[in-house]
Amino acid sequence: MNQNHNINSFTEATPNAGGEGDRMATVLQVLPAMGVQGGVERGTVEIASAVVAAGGRALVASVGGPMAHDLIRAGAEHVELPVDSKNPIVMHRNVARLVQLIESEKVDIVHARSRAPAWSAYVAAQRARCRFVTTFHGTYGTDNFLKRRYNAVMTCGQRVIAISSVIAGHVRRVYGTPADKIRIVHRGVDLGRFDPGNISPERVVKLANAWRLDEGFPVIMLPGRMSRWKGQTVFIKALARLGRRDVRALMVGSDQGRGKYRRELENLIVSHGLGEVVRVVEHCDDMPAAYMLSDVVVSASTDPEAFGRVMAEAQALGRPVIASNHGGAREIVIEDETGWLTAPGDDEALAGALDRALHIGDTARERMAVRAIANVRDNFSRGTMCRKTLAVYDEVLALGPLG
Repeated sequence: MNQNHNINSFTEATPNAGGEGDRMATVLQVLPAMGVQGGVERGTVEIASAVVAAGGRALVASVGGPMAHDLIRAGAEHVELPVDSKNPIVMHRNVARLVQLIESEKVDIVHARSRAPAWSAYVAAQRARCRFVTTFHGTYGTDNFLKRRYNAVMTCGQRVIAISSVIAGHVRRVYGTPADKIRIVHRGVDLGRFDPGNISPERVVKLANAWRLDEGFPVIMLPGRMSRWKGQTVFIKALARLGRRDVRALMVGSDQGRGKYRRELENLIVSHGLGEVVRVVEHCDDMPAAYMLSDVVVSASTDPEAFGRVMAEAQALGRPVIASNHGGAREIVIEDETGWLTAPGDDEALAGALDRALHIGDTARERMAVRAIANVRDNFSRGTMCRKTLAVYDEVLALGPLG
């Protein structure tokens, strides 16, 4: 389709280089919903914005959600379709809906970000002879053949974007995807939002007061939704081993309806006598300020993180970090330079790392902060993520359409 036009490169845009037929590509991203502050949703907005900034046209198809407004502000267009459904009948109907959208809007690239919509998008891209890209955001479940078959659609892109090296390895090992088809594009941190110089002391003080933090006490923070694999129980047990009452620990994140697990955590806090030490915070609208009031930020995940956004954001603000030694954390945390890695699920090791982090001197802390900020700016910025993604789009434009 659209073979009568020359499509300019995103990464080396030369407007009007080849006459009136030249143009930038139209990119359609497909995901289940534009929910609130999810990593996939946020990345979708950021890439849409980058496409628009490069002179292209950005479309997003989803069932909708609060972040659809962010797309409009970025200059993109949102198309509401029931692509969140796993019902085979609805998925089949979505194929026709997406073919119509691709053809009517002259879409050049379809970028699928989730499995259910990817099945419809892949078939639609084949029928409409459109380029197809996928992003592998996690390991998903691989317990049996049917799950692996369902997941395998995420390897059907002409290029498969993996959000970390660990995910790239998983895609090669489990699905046999050739390495030359995979492109590693780490998630990116908004360096404007997560810049120490852009966070006023007033914002930090406001949060400290709201959370009733005692002045002068070191603050340890574990951000992340309340889910067993996020390691909140390991964190609480490590604090008990640490044995200090002159610190304040924050667990920041929604229980997302997991009331039973939250009560379990609250009981564990009480049973260890940590009622005055630990604060459970359901939600935070100002995470940059939350990181800034912390002396150390922890990720205690017992299962590997596909990337580890918390570790990247905290380092961007110069905070020392402690993470479980697996998954994406190994790519983000530089041992003894920007933080420490501990054995997953080992509360004794985590307690030791906390003790070390709380005892580093001012000079060492400042050196670590400088190294952490440089690490994120050099490797994990939003700008880098967008440039690499647009480069992938250029690759598939050069390959030609599916079919």
